[in-house]
Amino acid sequence: MEKIIGRELELDLLSKYYATDRPEFIALYGRRRVGKTFIVRSFFKDKFDFFATGILEGTYEEEMKSFTDSLTEYGYTGPTPGNWLDAFSALAKLIAKSKRKKRCVIFIDEVSCFDTPNSGFVRALGHFWNKYASRQDNAFLIICGSATSWMTKNVLNNKGGLHNRRTHEIHLHPFNLEKTERYFNSKKAKWSRLSILQAYMVLGGVPYYLSLLDMDESLPSNIDNLFFSEDAPLRSEYRRLYRSVFKSPERYIYIIKALAANKTGLTRTEISEAVGIESGDGLTEMLKDLVACDFIRSYRNGLKKNGEIYQLMDFYTLFYLQFCANPSTDRSFWKNTLNSPMQNTWYGLSYERVCMAHIQEILQALHLDTIHTEYYSFRSKEKSLKVQIDMIIDRSDDFVDIIEIKYSRTKYEMSKEEREKIERRVSRFVNETKTKKGVQTVLITTLGCEQSRNADVCQRFLTLDDLFA
Repeated sequence: MEKIIGRELELDLLSKYYATDRPEFIALYGRRRVGKTFIVRSFFKDKFDFFATGILEGTYEEEMKSFTDSLTEYGYTGPTPGNWLDAFSALAKLIAKSKRKKRCVIFIDEVSCFDTPNSGFVRALGHFWNKYASRQDNAFLIICGSATSWMTKNVLNNKGGLHNRRTHEIHLHPFNLEKTERYFNSKKAKWSRLSILQAYMVLGGVPYYLSLLDMDESLPSNIDNLFFSEDAPLRSEYRRLYRSVFKSPERYIYIIKALAANKTGLTRTEISEAVGIESGDGLTEMLKDLVACDFIRSYRNGLKKNGEIYQLMDFYTLFYLQFCANPSTDRSFWKNTLNSPMQNTWYGLSYERVCMAHIQEILQALHLDTIHTEYYSFRSKEKSLKVQIDMIIDRSDDFVDIIEIKYSRTKYEMSKEEREKIERRVSRFVNETKTKKGVQTVLITTLGCEQSRNADVCQRFLTLDDLFA
Protein backbone atom coordinates (compact mmCIF):
# COMPACT_ATOMS: atom_id res chain seq x y z
CA MET A 1 0.00 0.00 0.00
CA GLU A 2 0.97 3.64 -0.40
CA LYS A 3 3.23 5.04 2.33
CA ILE A 4 1.45 6.91 5.12
CA ILE A 5 2.38 10.60 5.35
CA GLY A 6 1.74 12.87 8.32
CA ARG A 7 0.10 10.34 10.63
CA GLU A 8 3.03 9.53 12.93
CA LEU A 9 1.11 10.36 16.11
CA GLU A 10 -1.86 8.16 15.19
CA LEU A 11 0.42 5.28 14.16
CA ASP A 12 2.28 5.56 17.46
CA LEU A 13 -1.04 5.40 19.34
CA LEU A 14 -2.18 2.32 17.43
CA SER A 15 1.17 0.66 18.10
CA LYS A 16 0.97 1.52 21.80
CA TYR A 17 -2.57 0.18 22.17
CA TYR A 18 -1.76 -2.95 20.18
CA ALA A 19 1.12 -3.78 22.54
CA THR A 20 -0.99 -3.92 25.72
CA ASP A 21 -1.96 -7.20 27.39
CA ARG A 22 -5.65 -6.38 27.69
CA PRO A 23 -8.70 -6.17 25.41
CA GLU A 24 -8.86 -2.88 23.52
CA PHE A 25 -11.85 -1.08 21.99
CA ILE A 26 -10.73 1.77 19.72
CA ALA A 27 -13.10 4.38 18.24
CA LEU A 28 -11.47 6.05 15.22
CA TYR A 29 -13.41 8.90 13.63
CA GLY A 30 -13.09 11.97 11.42
CA ARG A 31 -14.66 13.59 8.36
CA ARG A 32 -15.12 11.68 5.10
CA ARG A 33 -11.98 11.23 2.96
CA VAL A 34 -9.54 12.07 5.77
CA GLY A 35 -7.85 8.66 5.63
CA LYS A 36 -9.35 6.63 8.50
CA THR A 37 -9.69 3.33 6.65
CA PHE A 38 -6.33 3.79 4.96
CA ILE A 39 -4.42 4.20 8.21
CA VAL A 40 -6.00 1.07 9.77
CA ARG A 41 -5.51 -1.08 6.68
CA SER A 42 -1.92 0.13 6.33
CA PHE A 43 -1.06 -0.46 9.98
CA PHE A 44 -2.38 -4.03 9.94
CA LYS A 45 -1.40 -4.67 6.31
CA ASP A 46 -4.97 -5.91 5.69
CA LYS A 47 -4.45 -8.84 8.07
CA PHE A 48 -7.65 -8.94 10.10
CA ASP A 49 -9.41 -11.70 11.98
CA PHE A 50 -12.63 -10.03 10.89
CA PHE A 51 -13.34 -7.05 8.67
CA ALA A 52 -16.75 -5.65 7.65
CA THR A 53 -17.78 -2.31 6.20
CA GLY A 54 -21.17 -0.65 6.12
CA ILE A 55 -22.94 0.49 2.96
CA LEU A 56 -23.69 4.21 2.70
CA GLU A 57 -27.50 4.68 2.73
CA GLY A 58 -27.99 0.88 2.72
CA THR A 59 -31.17 -0.80 3.91
CA TYR A 60 -31.32 -3.12 6.92
CA GLU A 61 -31.29 -6.14 4.59
CA GLU A 62 -28.28 -4.81 2.65
CA GLU A 63 -26.30 -4.02 5.80
CA MET A 64 -27.04 -7.43 7.31
CA LYS A 65 -26.03 -9.21 4.10
CA SER A 66 -22.75 -7.27 3.96
CA PHE A 67 -21.94 -8.24 7.56
CA THR A 68 -22.99 -11.87 6.99
CA ASP A 69 -20.86 -12.10 3.84
CA SER A 70 -17.87 -10.94 5.89
CA LEU A 71 -18.56 -13.60 8.51
CA THR A 72 -18.58 -16.23 5.78
CA GLU A 73 -15.40 -14.84 4.22
CA TYR A 74 -13.54 -15.26 7.52
CA GLY A 75 -14.70 -18.83 8.06
CA TYR A 76 -18.10 -18.75 9.77
CA THR A 77 -20.20 -21.79 8.77
CA GLY A 78 -23.16 -21.58 11.15
CA PRO A 79 -26.77 -20.57 10.46
CA THR A 80 -27.58 -17.27 8.77
CA PRO A 81 -28.09 -14.53 11.42
CA GLY A 82 -31.67 -13.34 11.77
CA ASN A 83 -30.84 -10.11 13.59
CA TRP A 84 -27.85 -8.18 14.96
CA LEU A 85 -27.71 -10.16 18.21
CA ASP A 86 -27.41 -13.32 16.12
CA ALA A 87 -24.81 -11.68 13.87
CA PHE A 88 -22.56 -10.68 16.78
CA SER A 89 -23.08 -14.07 18.40
CA ALA A 90 -21.75 -15.57 15.17
CA LEU A 91 -18.80 -13.18 15.30
CA ALA A 92 -18.09 -14.25 18.89
CA LYS A 93 -17.96 -17.89 17.80
CA LEU A 94 -15.65 -16.93 14.95
CA ILE A 95 -13.11 -15.07 17.09
CA ALA A 96 -13.18 -17.72 19.83
CA LYS A 97 -10.90 -19.71 17.54
CA SER A 98 -8.19 -17.03 17.82
CA LYS A 99 -7.58 -17.25 21.59
CA ARG A 100 -4.03 -18.48 21.13
CA LYS A 101 -3.04 -15.58 18.88
CA LYS A 102 -1.29 -12.55 20.32
CA ARG A 103 -3.99 -10.26 18.94
CA CYS A 104 -7.42 -10.88 17.44
CA VAL A 105 -8.08 -7.81 15.28
CA ILE A 106 -11.73 -6.98 14.52
CA PHE A 107 -12.26 -4.00 12.21
CA ILE A 108 -15.78 -2.66 11.60
CA ASP A 109 -15.63 0.21 9.12
CA GLU A 110 -18.34 2.82 8.42
CA VAL A 111 -19.99 1.45 11.53
CA SER A 112 -22.84 3.97 11.58
CA CYS A 113 -24.18 2.61 8.28
CA PHE A 114 -25.06 -0.67 10.02
CA ASP A 115 -27.26 1.24 12.49
CA THR A 116 -30.41 1.48 10.39
CA PRO A 117 -33.65 2.63 12.13
CA ASN A 118 -34.89 0.26 14.85
CA SER A 119 -32.31 -2.36 13.92
CA GLY A 120 -30.87 -2.78 17.43
CA PHE A 121 -27.31 -2.63 16.09
CA VAL A 122 -25.87 -0.46 18.88
CA ARG A 123 -27.33 -2.65 21.62
CA ALA A 124 -26.00 -5.78 19.89
CA LEU A 125 -22.54 -4.23 19.54
CA GLY A 126 -22.53 -3.34 23.24
CA HIS A 127 -23.67 -6.85 24.15
CA PHE A 128 -20.91 -8.36 21.98
CA TRP A 129 -18.21 -6.30 23.67
CA ASN A 130 -19.49 -6.76 27.23
CA LYS A 131 -20.22 -10.50 27.04
CA TYR A 132 -17.56 -11.77 24.63
CA ALA A 133 -14.76 -9.50 23.41
CA SER A 134 -13.97 -7.71 26.70
CA ARG A 135 -13.35 -11.12 28.31
CA GLN A 136 -10.79 -12.11 25.69
CA ASP A 137 -7.41 -10.58 26.53
CA ASN A 138 -6.23 -10.55 22.92
CA ALA A 139 -9.35 -8.82 21.53
CA PHE A 140 -8.57 -5.65 19.53
CA LEU A 141 -11.79 -4.08 18.25
CA ILE A 142 -11.61 -1.00 16.02
CA ILE A 143 -14.77 0.74 14.91
CA CYS A 144 -14.37 3.47 12.35
CA GLY A 145 -16.72 5.96 10.77
CA SER A 146 -17.19 9.28 9.04
CA ALA A 147 -20.43 9.94 10.90
CA THR A 148 -18.73 11.72 13.77
CA SER A 149 -22.07 12.82 15.23
CA TRP A 150 -23.20 9.17 15.35
CA MET A 151 -19.92 8.11 16.95
CA THR A 152 -20.20 10.84 19.59
CA LYS A 153 -23.78 9.99 20.51
CA ASN A 154 -23.67 6.20 20.31
CA VAL A 155 -20.12 5.38 21.41
CA LEU A 156 -18.27 8.26 23.07
CA ASN A 157 -21.30 9.50 25.06
CA ASN A 158 -23.40 6.33 25.08
CA LYS A 159 -25.57 5.89 28.20
CA GLY A 160 -26.42 2.23 27.57
CA GLY A 161 -24.37 -0.90 26.99
CA LEU A 162 -21.47 0.99 25.42
CA HIS A 163 -21.20 3.53 28.25
CA ASN A 164 -17.47 4.04 28.93
CA ARG A 165 -16.68 0.81 27.11
CA ARG A 166 -14.29 2.09 24.44
CA THR A 167 -10.76 2.10 25.83
CA HIS A 168 -9.39 4.77 23.48
CA GLU A 169 -10.54 7.21 20.84
CA ILE A 170 -8.58 8.69 17.94
CA HIS A 171 -9.88 11.75 16.10
CA LEU A 172 -8.24 11.97 12.69
CA HIS A 173 -8.05 15.59 11.53
CA PRO A 174 -7.24 16.98 8.07
CA PHE A 175 -3.60 17.87 7.38
CA ASN A 176 -2.18 21.26 8.26
CA LEU A 177 0.05 23.05 5.72
CA GLU A 178 3.24 21.40 6.97
CA LYS A 179 1.82 17.90 6.50
CA THR A 180 0.30 18.91 3.17
CA GLU A 181 3.73 20.01 1.95
CA ARG A 182 5.19 16.69 3.10
CA TYR A 183 2.52 14.93 1.07
CA PHE A 184 3.45 16.97 -2.01
CA ASN A 185 7.13 16.20 -1.45
CA SER A 186 6.36 12.47 -1.23
CA LYS A 187 4.85 12.78 -4.73
CA LYS A 188 8.01 14.59 -5.90
CA ALA A 189 5.89 17.59 -6.85
CA LYS A 190 7.78 20.76 -7.78
CA TRP A 191 5.12 23.16 -6.59
CA SER A 192 5.93 26.40 -4.78
CA ARG A 193 4.57 27.03 -1.32
CA LEU A 194 2.22 29.63 -2.78
CA SER A 195 0.76 26.97 -5.10
CA ILE A 196 0.47 24.50 -2.21
CA LEU A 197 -1.31 27.18 -0.21
CA GLN A 198 -3.73 27.82 -3.08
CA ALA A 199 -4.42 24.08 -3.37
CA TYR A 200 -5.05 24.00 0.39
CA MET A 201 -7.54 26.87 0.05
CA VAL A 202 -9.55 24.77 -2.40
CA LEU A 203 -9.18 21.24 -1.00
CA GLY A 204 -8.14 21.74 2.61
CA GLY A 205 -5.82 19.16 4.12
CA VAL A 206 -7.98 16.20 3.08
CA PRO A 207 -5.64 13.44 1.87
CA TYR A 208 -8.04 11.87 -0.63
CA TYR A 209 -8.74 15.21 -2.32
CA LEU A 210 -5.01 15.93 -2.50
CA SER A 211 -4.44 12.51 -4.07
CA LEU A 212 -6.63 13.53 -7.03
CA LEU A 213 -4.18 16.27 -8.03
CA ASP A 214 -2.03 15.66 -11.09
CA MET A 215 1.31 16.92 -9.85
CA ASP A 216 2.57 17.40 -13.42
CA GLU A 217 -0.25 19.83 -14.21
CA SER A 218 -0.69 23.40 -12.98
CA LEU A 219 -3.06 24.11 -10.11
CA PRO A 220 -5.58 25.98 -12.34
CA SER A 221 -5.72 22.98 -14.69
CA ASN A 222 -6.27 20.68 -11.73
CA ILE A 223 -9.09 22.83 -10.36
CA ASP A 224 -10.82 22.84 -13.74
CA ASN A 225 -10.46 19.06 -14.02
CA LEU A 226 -11.72 18.40 -10.48
CA PHE A 227 -14.59 20.90 -10.35
CA PHE A 228 -15.55 22.22 -13.80
CA SER A 229 -14.88 19.47 -16.35
CA GLU A 230 -17.76 17.44 -17.79
CA ASP A 231 -17.34 14.58 -15.28
CA ALA A 232 -15.68 16.59 -12.51
CA PRO A 233 -15.06 14.12 -9.62
CA LEU A 234 -15.40 16.67 -6.82
CA ARG A 235 -18.57 18.33 -8.03
CA SER A 236 -20.71 15.41 -6.80
CA GLU A 237 -18.71 14.99 -3.59
CA TYR A 238 -20.69 17.66 -1.72
CA ARG A 239 -23.88 15.63 -1.46
CA ARG A 240 -22.01 12.44 -0.49
CA LEU A 241 -19.94 14.29 2.10
CA TYR A 242 -22.80 15.44 4.29
CA ARG A 243 -24.89 12.30 3.80
CA SER A 244 -21.96 10.17 4.94
CA VAL A 245 -21.47 12.23 8.10
CA PHE A 246 -25.08 12.89 9.17
CA LYS A 247 -28.08 10.55 9.09
CA SER A 248 -30.39 13.49 8.38
CA PRO A 249 -28.14 16.14 6.80
CA GLU A 250 -30.70 18.72 5.66
CA ARG A 251 -30.68 20.95 8.76
CA TYR A 252 -26.91 20.71 9.04
CA ILE A 253 -26.62 21.91 5.44
CA TYR A 254 -28.85 24.91 6.26
CA ILE A 255 -26.36 25.89 8.99
CA ILE A 256 -23.40 25.34 6.67
CA LYS A 257 -24.91 27.58 3.98
CA ALA A 258 -25.73 30.31 6.50
CA LEU A 259 -22.12 30.29 7.74
CA ALA A 260 -20.77 30.23 4.18
CA ALA A 261 -22.58 33.52 3.54
CA ASN A 262 -20.91 35.21 6.54
CA LYS A 263 -17.12 35.18 6.34
CA THR A 264 -16.55 36.26 9.95
CA GLY A 265 -19.04 33.75 11.35
CA LEU A 266 -22.28 33.95 13.30
CA THR A 267 -23.30 33.70 16.92
CA ARG A 268 -25.64 30.94 18.03
CA THR A 269 -28.53 33.40 18.11
CA GLU A 270 -27.71 34.66 14.60
CA ILE A 271 -27.60 31.09 13.29
CA SER A 272 -30.95 30.33 14.90
CA GLU A 273 -32.50 33.35 13.22
CA ALA A 274 -30.85 32.67 9.85
CA VAL A 275 -31.97 29.04 9.53
CA GLY A 276 -35.13 29.05 11.64
CA ILE A 277 -33.96 26.40 14.09
CA GLU A 278 -34.78 27.10 17.72
CA SER A 279 -32.43 26.10 20.53
CA GLY A 280 -34.90 23.50 21.72
CA ASP A 281 -34.73 21.80 18.32
CA GLY A 282 -31.21 20.56 19.00
CA LEU A 283 -29.23 23.49 17.59
CA THR A 284 -26.58 23.20 20.31
CA GLU A 285 -26.01 19.52 19.51
CA MET A 286 -25.86 20.20 15.78
CA LEU A 287 -23.22 22.88 16.27
CA LYS A 288 -21.21 20.50 18.46
CA ASP A 289 -21.48 17.86 15.74
CA LEU A 290 -20.22 20.26 13.07
CA VAL A 291 -17.27 21.28 15.24
CA ALA A 292 -16.42 17.63 15.97
CA CYS A 293 -16.46 16.90 12.23
CA ASP A 294 -13.95 19.72 11.55
CA PHE A 295 -16.48 21.54 9.36
CA ILE A 296 -16.74 24.60 11.59
CA ARG A 297 -14.84 26.12 14.49
CA SER A 298 -16.09 27.99 17.51
CA TYR A 299 -14.17 30.91 18.94
CA ARG A 300 -14.81 33.61 21.46
CA ASN A 301 -15.98 37.12 20.83
CA GLY A 302 -13.74 38.94 23.25
CA LEU A 303 -13.24 37.28 26.63
CA LYS A 304 -16.96 36.66 27.15
CA LYS A 305 -17.72 33.16 28.44
CA ASN A 306 -20.90 32.92 26.39
CA GLY A 307 -19.85 34.94 23.37
CA GLU A 308 -19.03 32.13 20.97
CA ILE A 309 -18.92 32.72 17.22
CA TYR A 310 -19.13 29.85 14.73
CA GLN A 311 -17.21 30.00 11.46
CA LEU A 312 -17.19 27.60 8.50
CA MET A 313 -13.68 26.15 8.12
CA ASP A 314 -14.06 23.29 5.63
CA PHE A 315 -12.18 24.59 2.60
CA TYR A 316 -13.73 22.15 0.12
CA THR A 317 -17.24 23.19 1.20
CA LEU A 318 -16.39 26.88 1.00
CA PHE A 319 -15.04 26.52 -2.54
CA TYR A 320 -17.94 24.36 -3.68
CA LEU A 321 -20.64 26.72 -2.38
CA GLN A 322 -18.89 29.75 -3.85
CA PHE A 323 -18.20 28.40 -7.33
CA CYS A 324 -19.92 25.04 -7.92
CA ALA A 325 -23.37 25.22 -6.34
CA ASN A 326 -24.43 26.95 -9.57
CA PRO A 327 -21.55 25.82 -11.80
CA SER A 328 -20.30 27.67 -14.84
CA THR A 329 -20.69 26.02 -18.23
CA ASP A 330 -17.10 27.07 -18.97
CA ARG A 331 -15.03 23.87 -18.65
CA SER A 332 -11.89 26.01 -18.17
CA PHE A 333 -13.53 28.43 -15.75
CA TRP A 334 -10.64 28.68 -13.30
CA LYS A 335 -7.94 29.19 -15.92
CA ASN A 336 -10.08 31.74 -17.74
CA THR A 337 -10.65 33.82 -14.60
CA LEU A 338 -7.06 33.85 -13.31
CA ASN A 339 -6.12 37.08 -11.50
CA SER A 340 -9.67 38.40 -11.83
CA PRO A 341 -11.08 40.47 -8.93
CA MET A 342 -13.43 37.55 -8.19
CA GLN A 343 -10.56 35.08 -7.72
CA ASN A 344 -8.32 37.51 -5.86
CA THR A 345 -11.11 38.44 -3.43
CA TRP A 346 -11.84 34.78 -2.77
CA TYR A 347 -8.17 33.96 -2.20
CA GLY A 348 -7.93 36.88 0.23
CA LEU A 349 -10.87 35.67 2.33
CA SER A 350 -9.67 32.08 2.20
CA TYR A 351 -6.16 33.04 3.34
CA GLU A 352 -7.68 34.56 6.46
CA ARG A 353 -9.30 31.21 7.24
CA VAL A 354 -6.03 29.38 6.59
CA CYS A 355 -4.38 31.57 9.22
CA MET A 356 -7.25 30.86 11.63
CA ALA A 357 -6.59 27.16 11.10
CA HIS A 358 -2.90 27.62 11.94
CA ILE A 359 -3.03 29.58 15.17
CA GLN A 360 -0.52 27.29 16.90
CA GLU A 361 1.98 27.89 14.10
CA ILE A 362 1.44 31.65 14.44
CA LEU A 363 2.05 31.48 18.20
CA GLN A 364 5.24 29.54 17.56
CA ALA A 365 6.46 32.05 14.96
CA LEU A 366 5.83 34.88 17.43
CA HIS A 367 7.67 32.91 20.15
CA LEU A 368 4.51 32.89 22.25
CA ASP A 369 4.20 29.12 22.52
CA THR A 370 6.00 29.12 25.88
CA ILE A 371 3.73 31.63 27.64
CA HIS A 372 0.00 31.61 28.40
CA THR A 373 -2.12 33.17 25.67
CA GLU A 374 -5.81 33.44 24.83
CA TYR A 375 -7.05 34.23 21.35
CA TYR A 376 -10.41 35.64 20.37
CA SER A 377 -12.11 38.02 17.96
CA PHE A 378 -13.45 41.54 18.47
CA ARG A 379 -16.66 43.07 17.19
CA SER A 380 -17.24 46.72 17.89
CA LYS A 381 -20.41 47.61 19.76
CA GLU A 382 -20.71 50.57 17.43
CA LYS A 383 -22.30 48.69 14.53
CA SER A 384 -22.22 51.75 12.29
CA LEU A 385 -18.41 51.64 12.36
CA LYS A 386 -18.30 47.95 11.30
CA VAL A 387 -15.03 47.29 13.10
CA GLN A 388 -14.21 43.57 13.19
CA ILE A 389 -10.86 42.08 14.19
CA ASP A 390 -10.76 38.36 13.46
CA MET A 391 -7.78 37.42 15.61
CA ILE A 392 -6.49 38.96 18.81
CA ILE A 393 -3.84 37.27 20.94
CA ASP A 394 -4.08 38.23 24.60
CA ARG A 395 -0.73 37.52 26.25
CA SER A 396 0.21 36.95 29.88
CA ASP A 397 3.19 39.32 29.50
CA ASP A 398 0.89 42.37 29.38
CA PHE A 399 0.73 42.68 25.60
CA VAL A 400 -2.10 42.23 23.12
CA ASP A 401 -1.34 41.33 19.50
CA ILE A 402 -3.84 42.43 16.86
CA ILE A 403 -3.45 40.21 13.79
CA GLU A 404 -3.89 41.63 10.28
CA ILE A 405 -3.89 39.20 7.34
CA LYS A 406 -3.22 40.14 3.70
CA TYR A 407 -3.06 37.85 0.70
CA SER A 408 -0.98 38.79 -2.32
CA ARG A 409 0.68 36.89 -5.16
CA THR A 410 3.64 39.24 -4.90
CA LYS A 411 5.27 41.15 -2.06
CA TYR A 412 2.55 43.12 -0.30
CA GLU A 413 2.66 46.90 -0.42
CA MET A 414 0.53 48.64 2.19
CA SER A 415 -1.45 51.66 1.04
CA LYS A 416 -2.21 54.78 3.04
CA GLU A 417 -5.88 53.80 3.05
CA GLU A 418 -5.13 50.37 4.55
CA ARG A 419 -2.83 51.89 7.16
CA GLU A 420 -5.63 54.21 8.27
CA LYS A 421 -8.06 51.27 8.50
CA ILE A 422 -5.65 49.44 10.79
CA GLU A 423 -5.23 52.52 12.95
CA ARG A 424 -9.02 52.82 13.30
CA ARG A 425 -9.36 49.17 14.27
CA VAL A 426 -6.67 49.46 16.93
CA SER A 427 -8.15 52.70 18.27
CA ARG A 428 -11.66 51.25 18.48
CA PHE A 429 -10.38 48.12 20.23
CA VAL A 430 -8.45 50.13 22.83
CA ASN A 431 -11.34 52.54 23.46
CA GLU A 432 -14.00 49.88 23.86
CA THR A 433 -12.03 47.28 25.82
CA LYS A 434 -10.25 49.84 28.03
CA THR A 435 -7.23 47.54 27.94
CA LYS A 436 -4.21 48.58 29.99
CA LYS A 437 -1.91 46.27 28.09
CA GLY A 438 0.49 47.29 25.38
CA VAL A 439 -1.01 46.81 21.91
CA GLN A 440 0.99 45.86 18.86
CA THR A 441 -0.05 44.90 15.35
CA VAL A 442 1.17 41.78 13.57
CA LEU A 443 0.90 41.62 9.79
CA ILE A 444 0.72 38.19 8.13
CA THR A 445 1.29 38.27 4.38
CA THR A 446 2.04 35.56 1.86
CA LEU A 447 5.40 36.68 0.44
CA GLY A 448 6.43 39.50 2.76
CA CYS A 449 5.74 43.22 2.99
CA GLU A 450 7.51 46.12 1.29
CA GLN A 451 9.01 48.34 3.95
CA SER A 452 7.47 51.79 3.85
CA ARG A 453 6.09 54.52 6.05
CA ASN A 454 2.61 52.97 5.79
CA ALA A 455 3.91 49.57 6.85
CA ASP A 456 5.29 51.09 10.04
CA VAL A 457 1.79 50.81 11.51
CA CYS A 458 2.70 47.14 12.14
CA GLN A 459 5.36 46.03 14.62
CA ARG A 460 5.76 42.35 13.70
CA PHE A 461 5.70 40.64 10.30
CA LEU A 462 5.03 37.01 9.41
CA THR A 463 4.81 35.29 6.03
CA LEU A 464 3.39 32.16 4.51
CA ASP A 465 6.57 30.29 5.45
CA ASP A 466 5.73 30.71 9.14
CA LEU A 467 2.48 28.78 8.62
CA PHE A 468 4.47 25.81 7.30
CA ALA A 469 6.51 25.54 10.51
